[in-house]
Amino acid sequence: MPSLIPVTTNRIGDHLPLLELLPSDAPLSWVRNGEGLVGWGVHATTTVSGKDRFEKARDWWHHQLETFAVANSVHGSGTGPVLFASFSFDRNQESVLVIPKVVVGQKGLQSWITWIGDTPQPLLPEKRENISQGAFTFGDGSISTAAWKERVAQAITRIETTKVDKVVLARDLLATTNADIDARPILAKLASEYPSTWTFAVDGLVGATPELLLRLSRGMVTSRVLAGTIPKTGDDAKDLALAASLARSSKDLEEHEYAVRSVAEALEPFCSSTNVPESPFVLHLANVMHLATDVTGALTESKHRVDAFSLLKNLHPSAAVCGTPRNIAFDIIDEIEGMNRGRYAGPVGWIDASGDGELGIALRTGQITGKEIRIYAGCGIVAGSNPEKELEESNAKMIPMRSALQS
Repeated sequence: MPSLIPVTTNRIGDHLPLLELLPSDAPLSWVRNGEGLVGWGVHATTTVSGKDRFEKARDWWHHQLETFAVANSVHGSGTGPVLFASFSFDRNQESVLVIPKVVVGQKGLQSWITWIGDTPQPLLPEKRENISQGAFTFGDGSISTAAWKERVAQAITRIETTKVDKVVLARDLLATTNADIDARPILAKLASEYPSTWTFAVDGLVGATPELLLRLSRGMVTSRVLAGTIPKTGDDAKDLALAASLARSSKDLEEHEYAVRSVAEALEPFCSSTNVPESPFVLHLANVMHLATDVTGALTESKHRVDAFSLLKNLHPSAAVCGTPRNIAFDIIDEIEGMNRGRYAGPVGWIDASGDGELGIALRTGQITGKEIRIYAGCGIVAGSNPEKELEESNAKMIPMRSALQS
């Protein structure tokens, strides 16, 4: 029988600039307001696909855990060995799983390092100088803006004539530069401009999502639902008025209700109790405002422990990124959207050895491939939608990534 591989978790010093620790090669990140996890080096990685991809991911993770001898002096969620995961939107596309060699975590006043192998504790990298990118050229993605507006009009017709209430349509833009793209300055700028979002990186997928699909910690589950959006003007008085109009908008409230209901129904089978607020709050980000609701639940105690993989299977895709009813909406997306989403709008984040974790929906995101990055945005289409306004909303949602590419 092969010997087990040592995995060690130790406390380390005071507050750390997590994103500044990352190397250029395959950085891994899940950071919000300076807290979270970053990782580097690859101990093991694989891809999964198919309708059972969440079960395949769990099986592979558990098989890897069986090869470890863990010494964890810190304990708590995110300590010990950690799996970073980025799942595809469509089950037929590849999802990526990565176990880093080194993970550094921070929560409150507590910081820790986990490393795999029998070497001494790795030294943390020294603070690096700012890294600048070359200039980017933007061009159409999979389809032109005119063609996308036509797809929105098609979706509205489907809503008016079939048994579908909401369809989420996404579009993409392609940005190119003259050298291989470094994810680190993109992550740094996103974290600086949008500190309340979760800044993530897994296998070239980078972004800053405001939408927490799932937080599971010690039997408590939380999901933040965002649906219903309005761009900000930068004028405080105008934006307050816009926030009030968003909170009263029947179109946006309808879209939001579908998304909240889909999440609550997905969590209900696993929970002894759930809390769904009666009305949403308005979440203010630097570029847009969203209607937001935090759905929470207490897991039912049973001998078969519910883990993040179980919940992900039920939660994805939510109405916020697919539509309602989601099976019909998914088929319409597949038919008319005109692009491959890849891992955009799929779950992204981390899961630890106990099955706890934090995963968001990969929004406000881009996929890096060498000298190219493809950035994405999507809009919830309902009966009251207008193609021109949906295009404006999608452009507003692309501002974070477009800004992050400007050094």
